[in-house]
Amino acid sequence: MQPDITRAAPEDAAWIATLWNGIITDTLITFTTTPKTLAEVGDMIAARPVFVLPDQAGFATYGPFRPGPGYAATVEHSVYVQPALRGQGLGAPLLRHLIDHATGARHRVMVAGISGANPGAVRFHQRMGFAQVGHLPEVGYKDEQWLDLILMQKMLNRPDTARDRG
Repeated sequence: MQPDITRAAPEDAAWIATLWNGIITDTLITFTTTPKTLAEVGDMIAARPVFVLPDQAGFATYGPFRPGPGYAATVEHSVYVQPALRGQGLGAPLLRHLIDHATGARHRVMVAGISGANPGAVRFHQRMGFAQVGHLPEVGYKDEQWLDLILMQKMLNRPDTARDRG
């Protein structure tokens, strides 16, 4: 049975911030070291797609890969599940939901930036149809160690040949 995934509401900001900040401060999953404020998470919920699992089990979002109009069709995503619930199959429906949403929004590529300290995430993305397209050794620094960045991507929408030729 698939969990009921819904769009995040403003009242979800507090638990999302708590989950995200635990990942920021306690893991090497993200290279970010500055905790998210309630206002930042609230702004994210208002500005871009953010989806949540029931019972505050996890959340997922995507946003621009890089600034500038040339990257407008490419998005980067994040999927986070409560630590006690990891490995129970909750990440896959969240990521499938993001993929479906981004595909429907006509995005062409979804990118995953994965810490080399998180090989389980690489395997997860492979199972979800992502291909590794890059490995950047020692580009991240956290907790007094240099970390690799693994780049993976999934093609969502193939180009419309006539439109893409201009």
